[in-house]
Parts: sequence; C-alpha cells; structure tokens
Amino acid sequence: MKLGIVGLPNVGKSTLFNAITGTANAQAANYPFCTIEPNNGIVAVPDERLDKLSEYWNTDKKTPAVVEFVDIAGLVKGASKGAGLGNKFLGLIRECDAIIHVVRCFDNDQIMHVVEDANKAAAVDPAGDIECIDLELIFADIEHVDNRIAKQGKAAKTGNKAAKEEMALLEPLKAHLEEGKSARTFTFDAANDAHQQLWRELGLLSAKPIIYACNMDDDGVADPEANNYYQIVKKLAEGEDAQVLPICAKTEEELSDLDDEEKELFMEELGLAESGLDRLIKASYSLLGLISFLTDGKKECRAWTIKRGTKAPQAAGKIHSDFERGFIRAQVIAYDDLKAADFDYVAVRGKGQQRTEGKEYVVNDGDIIEFLFNV
Repeated sequence: MKLGIVGLPNVGKSTLFNAITGTANAQAANYPFCTIEPNNGIVAVPDERLDKLSEYWNTDKKTPAVVEFVDIAGLVKGASKGAGLGNKFLGLIRECDAIIHVVRCFDNDQIMHVVEDANKAAAVDPAGDIECIDLELIFADIEHVDNRIAKQGKAAKTGNKAAKEEMALLEPLKAHLEEGKSARTFTFDAANDAHQQLWRELGLLSAKPIIYACNMDDDGVADPEANNYYQIVKKLAEGEDAQVLPICAKTEEELSDLDDEEKELFMEELGLAESGLDRLIKASYSLLGLISFLTDGKKECRAWTIKRGTKAPQAAGKIHSDFERGFIRAQVIAYDDLKAADFDYVAVRGKGQQRTEGKEYVVNDGDIIEFLFNV
C-alpha cells in the first residue's frame, strides 16, 4: 500500500512525514524501516496479533505488513499547469493507492500560511486549501479525459460500439469535473463492465480515496470536536465519503524521539490511546477496504494484506502464485479463538475451531491460515 502525503506549504506535511517514519524506526528494532529516497519511507503496520504469535512461536522471523509513505513536495496553486514541481507532483500522486491531504487547522502568526505566493501570507482556510488542491487534481483529470474524448469521439462517429460506450461515460464525467467536482463524487453504472474497465484505465487523480489529516496544535487534538477548522473539514469530507483524522504533527515528531516507555507516559499525559501513525494506518486500511491474514510457525510469522472479500485461493496467491494455481484447501483458525484458548493449538483443534475451507471461502481479518496446494 502506497500513501501519498500532500498539502500546501507550511501546513505540517513534511513534519508529519518525518514523524511517522521516525516513529516507526524507534518503535521496535525488528520492525523494517528504510528510506527509499529522501521523500519515501516504508513503515511496518503495527499488529498486536502478529506480535503475540511471534512471541508464542519464538519465531526466527517476524514480517509485518508494510505501508509506503510518499512525501509529495512541490504543490502550489497552478501545479496542474507545471507550477512548482507540478508535473512531478501529479506523477507521484498517480502511483499512490490513496491520498493523505494534510490540512492546517491551527493558528500561529509565526508560521506563514501559503497558498499561491510564497512571499505572501494567507489566512488559515481549510475549505479553501482543500479546494485549491482538489482543483489542481481536477484540472489534470479534465485534460486527461479531453485527450480520451478526442481519441474515442472520432471512432464513435463512425459507429464503433466500444467507442460509443466509452463516450457515454466520458462526456458526463467531463461535465462533472468542469463543475469543479472531484471524480470521487461521480457516480456511474458499476454493473457495466466496460465502464468499470474504463474507470480503472483512466486512473483519475481526483478519484483517489482520501484521508484529510487535520493538523492541529496540542489543545486542538485533545478536543478536536471543539476545533472550528476541524468541523469545516469534517463537513466537507461527509460529502465525498472521505475520512478525517485529527492529528498533531508536532506531537508526533516529539513522540518519535522517545523510547517505548517514555512514549507511553507522554501519550497518557496527552490523553492519547494510540499514536498518530497507528490511527493513520487503521484509517487507511478502512478507507481502502483492506484486511490482514496471518501465517505462523517457528520459521516465520507474517501478516499479509488483502482486499476485504478476497477468497482463499486468491489470498494464497499473495504468498506465491503456485499456492493459488494448485490450491486444494485452507486450514483456518480465527485469531480470537486462539487467543481465547491462551494460544493452545491442541485445545482449539479439540473444540473444532480449526476449520477446513475450500475455494469459495472468504478470508476474514485475523484469520491464521495454512494453505494446502499441489502443482
């Protein structure tokens, strides 16, 4: 999973990126962390279930699921026309599964709020900031759709059925975008296979799932519902099925410098049950409809990320294509059943809680699975 962090200058975007990637590095030495480039970081997905299984097995190797964060720089008004690092920015967004849009939700006269001119301070305006970035994505999408229409329009006029089918989606989509509305809010016939295929091919930037990370000060994040800026973002998000996450990038940065014990005490003082990283990853999984299943043993305990609704053979294919091709059956234990039995595998099997599942089984979050296959 790749998440692109975007935002206008001085909203706390890079501070948040540095904090969450630094936090992952400090949390535990055996969690993988690496810097791919200065603006890319891979962090482990915190998973207590995997930790418990690894502890039980005293496993040789623990492999968590991972998330790649991309700190996408260069966004200013006019990015769709190449302003700032516009073209690079848009290319990086296209590669991401979802967008984390950092929105400034705090007042501070010492930190200039920039929208268009780096030498000119602007008032803090979450709605305006969101609109600014959305419009840059929409403008890029309009150009993309226009190019497709120019290509398919000619074919449609000659009676080409496939082209006419595409135009039936492209023309109302263009009208929708030209009204300043993101592709996330555009609806089409999902039962139409041709339209579904076209939608995937278009890869529209403004169609990307989005989390609005409301960057607040300490007082704001302690009681986000009392923050007027947060309420503005929350209302906007409701209209496009987006998620909203209150967070304090400065606090996350401070947490990243602490060891586990100090971090726990600091979070207690702030009244935080989870770090921003944990909450951000959970929100991302929920937004994208992702879950994890587990494989366990002395050699390795591992978490695997799949789409909710994935059937057993396709889940097996995440491990190796041969597992899917030669799938026979899956031996499944629900993590909660194993935990309730104090990780006594014999007791779980004795109660009939290890199930044999076939090709139609839909994998659940937290399933511990052993796949049997033959190729």
